[in-house]
Amino acid sequence: MSVATKGNTVKVHYTGKLKDGTIFDSSKDREPLEFVLGDGKMIKGFDVAVEGMKVGDDKSVTIPTDEAYGQKREDMMLDVPLDQVPAEIKPEVGMDLSIQNQQGQPTPVKVVHVDETKITLDANHPLAGEDLVFDIQLVEVI
Repeated sequence: MSVATKGNTVKVHYTGKLKDGTIFDSSKDREPLEFVLGDGKMIKGFDVAVEGMKVGDDKSVTIPTDEAYGQKREDMMLDVPLDQVPAEIKPEVGMDLSIQNQQGQPTPVKVVHVDETKITLDANHPLAGEDLVFDIQLVEVI
């Protein structure tokens, strides 16, 4: 039976949930997630959870914030004067927008505050500050 070890390409089915049971993502109705174990493209806690699993194994793991997307960071909160917001955008709390980072790449942000002079954007990952629960099934080791 194949065991997942660092450097292996693996395929897993997963369901990701918040501690309250809210599902934020799942591969249930799509192809399994394929990745190289330990290559740094997955959150640390997910890699650690899959390592050592055998094909066909199921497990449920809780990944603490620091091994997931980290704590929310204040330096990722951006105040933007309203006169710098494009006229066609009518910002509302909860609205998802995209801004360009310093390298010119799009960065997703969420509007978290609007007043008469400015809007506040949160550029933290949407799951920052959350402990995550994953149900994982190892489907294949390639």
